Amino acid sequence: MAGRFERAIELIDEANSADPTVLIVNEQPRPKELAHAEIATEWVRRLRPDADEALLLAARAHHIRRWKMPRSSYPEGRKGYLRWRADLQKFHAREAEVILRECGYDAGTIARVQQIVQKHRLGRDPDVQVLEDGLCLVFLETQLTALVEQLPEETMANVLRKTWKKMSEEAREHALALDMSPAVRELVLRALSGS
Repeated sequence: MAGRFERAIELIDEANSADPTVLIVNEQPRPKELAHAEIATEWVRRLRPDADEALLLAARAHHIRRWKMPRSSYPEGRKGYLRWRADLQKFHAREAEVILRECGYDAGTIARVQQIVQKHRLGRDPDVQVLEDGLCLVFLETQLTALVEQLPEETMANVLRKTWKKMSEEAREHALALDMSPAVRELVLRALSGS
């Protein structure tokens, strides 16, 4: 019988497998949030080889069932966006709690996973920063090329600068080593240089 960590990962993955949005990863269609959770976990392990269970569980559950709360269900504009993001973090924390309780995790571990998922003390908590780094790298690895094709260059440059600002120096080094087309790499470098 699998241990509680393996069981929790299995249940989180099962929940995210229902995502109707498909992402192509290694030329294979995958439910988007399942793929993102797997890639985020890989980045966290790479950035923090000694990551504890709480951090790994948070990486896996960071966007659990995200599609259930679409951006379109909130008002347009920055205020609506910020409320949506705050509500999403609480939603993900509650969803993670249900699974972790079912798997026998104690209240302290559950609370720690929820703190990381909700990005409490971002910039001051090393585990939260590692998760944020992993999420930024997932974004750059899986969504950057498509967004470059959809957004005007100045909008894309702003997105890149905001993403860059949230990342640690180590994550930035990994970001610059990602496989990108020459045109996308040029845009990234222009955006980061401010020109």
